[in-house]
Amino acid sequence: MPNDRRRSRPHGRFRRPLIPALAAAALVAGLVGTAAPAAAARADHPFRDPRLPVEARVADLLGRLTLDERISLLHQYQPAIPRLGIKRFKTGTEALHGLAWSTDVNSTPNPGAVRTATATVFPQSVGLGATWNPELMKKVGSAVGDEARGYNKENSDVWGLQLWAPVVNLLRDPRWGRNEEGYSEDALLSAMLATAYGKGMQGDDPRHLKTAPVLKHYLANNNEIRRDQTSSSLRPRVKKEYDEVPFKLPISADAATGVMTAYNLINGRPATAHADMKDLVRSWTDKTLFNVSDAGGPNNLVGSQKYYGTLAEADAATLKAGVDSFTTDDTRSHITIAAVKEALSKGLLAESDVDTAVRHILSLRVRLGEFDPGGGPYAKITKDVVDRPEHRRLARQAATEQMVLLKNQGRTLPLDPAKARKVAVVGPLSDTLYTDWYSGALPYRVTPADGIRKRLGSGGTVAGTEAVDRIALKDPATGKYVTGGADADGDLLRLAATTATETAQFDVFDWGQGVLTLRNAANGKTVGRWSDANGDWTDRFANDQAQPAGWFVQQMFTLEPHGDGHLVRYAGYEKSADWAEPAKTYLKADADGTLVLATKEEATTFQREVLRSGVDDAVRAATGADAAVVVVGSMPFINGREDHDRTTMALAEGQSELIKAVRKANPNTVVVVENSYPTTLTWEQENVPAILWSSHAGAETGNALASVLFGDTSPSGRLPQTWYRSDKDLPDILDYDIIKADRTYLYFKGAPLYPFGHGLSYGTFRYGEPKVRNRNGSVTVTVPVTNTGEVAADEVVQLYTHQKTSRVKQPVKQLRAFEKVRVGPGRTTTVTLGFRVSDLAHWDVTRNKWTVESADHDIMVGASSGDIRRRAELTVRGETVPARDLTRPTRAADFDDHQGAELVDESKVRGDAVAAGAGDWIAFSGADLRAGVRGVTARVAKEGAGDTTIQVRLGGPSGHLAGTVNVPSTGDRYAYRDLTAAISGATGRQDVYLVFGGDVRVSGFSFTR
Repeated sequence: MPNDRRRSRPHGRFRRPLIPALAAAALVAGLVGTAAPAAAARADHPFRDPRLPVEARVADLLGRLTLDERISLLHQYQPAIPRLGIKRFKTGTEALHGLAWSTDVNSTPNPGAVRTATATVFPQSVGLGATWNPELMKKVGSAVGDEARGYNKENSDVWGLQLWAPVVNLLRDPRWGRNEEGYSEDALLSAMLATAYGKGMQGDDPRHLKTAPVLKHYLANNNEIRRDQTSSSLRPRVKKEYDEVPFKLPISADAATGVMTAYNLINGRPATAHADMKDLVRSWTDKTLFNVSDAGGPNNLVGSQKYYGTLAEADAATLKAGVDSFTTDDTRSHITIAAVKEALSKGLLAESDVDTAVRHILSLRVRLGEFDPGGGPYAKITKDVVDRPEHRRLARQAATEQMVLLKNQGRTLPLDPAKARKVAVVGPLSDTLYTDWYSGALPYRVTPADGIRKRLGSGGTVAGTEAVDRIALKDPATGKYVTGGADADGDLLRLAATTATETAQFDVFDWGQGVLTLRNAANGKTVGRWSDANGDWTDRFANDQAQPAGWFVQQMFTLEPHGDGHLVRYAGYEKSADWAEPAKTYLKADADGTLVLATKEEATTFQREVLRSGVDDAVRAATGADAAVVVVGSMPFINGREDHDRTTMALAEGQSELIKAVRKANPNTVVVVENSYPTTLTWEQENVPAILWSSHAGAETGNALASVLFGDTSPSGRLPQTWYRSDKDLPDILDYDIIKADRTYLYFKGAPLYPFGHGLSYGTFRYGEPKVRNRNGSVTVTVPVTNTGEVAADEVVQLYTHQKTSRVKQPVKQLRAFEKVRVGPGRTTTVTLGFRVSDLAHWDVTRNKWTVESADHDIMVGASSGDIRRRAELTVRGETVPARDLTRPTRAADFDDHQGAELVDESKVRGDAVAAGAGDWIAFSGADLRAGVRGVTARVAKEGAGDTTIQVRLGGPSGHLAGTVNVPSTGDRYAYRDLTAAISGATGRQDVYLVFGGDVRVSGFSFTR
């Protein structure tokens, strides 16, 4: 029988080849050490005294450590220090929507292999975002923190208390492969939910941490394509007003203990060694932060990014930039240790740099109670807390609150349980639950079909089918069928059966764009590549896997028409910058009948026999039913995930055809979309009576769905991001300038399919006249909300503003506050929403500061960004931004508009510059040139050979040519020269454009009179 072990990886880009078991064991023993305290350890050392301030305890312990010991603490796997009675400590346990997984230093032959927790699985983060409920989020965070403590109590070597969650990267582009991991496209909503989640995980003790949440991934990490090589070009306004916000607010609220750096570059500088960690992030709080790299990030600096020549240089830059812990090389900490020592010996680092990082590390460990007698106030939590009844109830509440009713024509929903006694529940996700890469293992499962069946009780019936084709694959040359194993472990696929027995039958799940998975009818297991006893993938296949999973998803296929039959192409080997697709990607029957990888020319042509039509099954079930519930959606390991963006927002083609067929068979059709992303449901919106969305919501999905479908609970979820009508509504995924590109609800001017904040209810709400009050810079808006419906329901009251006049382009509208309120039928509640006038500031690039302008603002209160019920006006007395004075040194990055230009690194340490090519331009609006200027000085660098120009034009990129700066090669992208040129005809107030004649970098410029 095939071995079920699979090669795994820690949180990061890819896993390096396994090291031999004996060498690994020796390495772990030598570098990590034993947790047993030595006789010399004393319990009365000051660092063990919880009565002392954290800083004093850290100082005492730091002073007792040798330099070698201090350096050893810089790696993810911090060794034990027996002479002081200090146990080993490992950073990073994944806890995105429940305790998920960690890595096991003791695992052999694979130290650092993934260990998955069986724990409470809450809805995916994007689903939690749809709850719009910070109070609920804090409860979820607290439950996750408790369960992390419980696992830690059982095995602290595996289950560390530094939790790598939440992800606060903004869902700027719905095609992002990791869309499921973020909360929202809105910075405020994301920040509030992250703050609540982090507060819950940390606990309420003023001196101790239950667990230590780390925000991921700093910064502007919203694409997977070439994610370790692409640069997110962030103009200052986008960086300050958008991408920084969900990091800044939780850290300022002391709801996180550090940040994890991202893989991407930020304005040309790798996030791993970005000075923001020290210069900016630490300025947001007076608490000590412990920052970590993402897995493999430090090595990328010399590998895929080629930013530094040696690992010593890279690690030195990373440490000096404010990153305290190196997540790299799995358990092999000696690589980092050697690089840091080399950096010290070469003067790239000072010992004080090491001490600073170690001080941050020890501060966290002290606050976690590690050195307290008994382990501190949270050490009493045991594993009994995992999956306890109150956590199940909380998971059900979260799964229910995140469901969003997208459409409900003619009050199709809720279903009347007295009338809807026969319900067809069909679709590929109707009777299964999927987990994702950052999910724990489900302790139990309630599928949609289970939940509806339970809700109907003995008086109702559920006609269910997954609505997938069941096929057999026959080799016409031998007359034999592809056959798997019948027991739970499956077997290698081979040509064996002479008839289409159950072991030769496969259910075909369509995930779109031709990609499908095959599940064997005999044992219900998915077909994937088979691994040998060492966990290495072979070129053979078996029906032995519970669901598609793993870092390299090995269970994907396509069926390609070929002559009179089909070729089976293996689509599971995922290409990346580090791996090339092998030549052999098709299946053939080997001499003994076993299916193996082969070239297309060698592949076996199979006859595809359809034994049962999934659509026909669904139509039969739906015909005559009181209601038909079609459950479609995504497979989290296939339809976009870490390392792979989606290329389309459309449903799988086969799923769309299924919906159309069921809708034709039964007019009372409800479509449930269970996925992690916005989807272009244009046909469904026009033709299906009711549509409900859910993320992959965990074990309680079925119960939560049934409670909403049958009206036990009024749906209260609201979309945390815009759902577009077409892929054409989106620019390139690498375009991060949301202002220029009109991205997200903030700037989008089109008509979305469903707007940000959208979600229907079984109640109906009337909004009264809002009252606006501005006192001492604090604005409150009160609005009466009346439930005019017949059932109690929750309403998410949303407050938006729009600044009518401004020096700069302002958002169409921007969320300022929200509150989720429960209102009984016929009852009225007064909702008070508030914000500060300072929240209306924008980042003024002319002076590099936050600025509140004098202006009138629309105050908009409603049920979504597209459903504004009431308006008012607020007049703000701020300031008028003065005209630009370009005779002062002006950073090129502080432009007002641009075409084609990118923000890049001015130097490898800090600072931004503009890189541009022929025809690109940057603009500086409203410059006061007064009586005229006579010259310009530009600080430029040109790496390539030859000369180019920078033209100074007025009024537009093809306006009056005031002067030309001739730019020769400087030989290096960081070799800047100050170049001058004469200026003529430049007087009065003008929009100044710098138009580039070829590849060049400019860091700044100034005019002279």
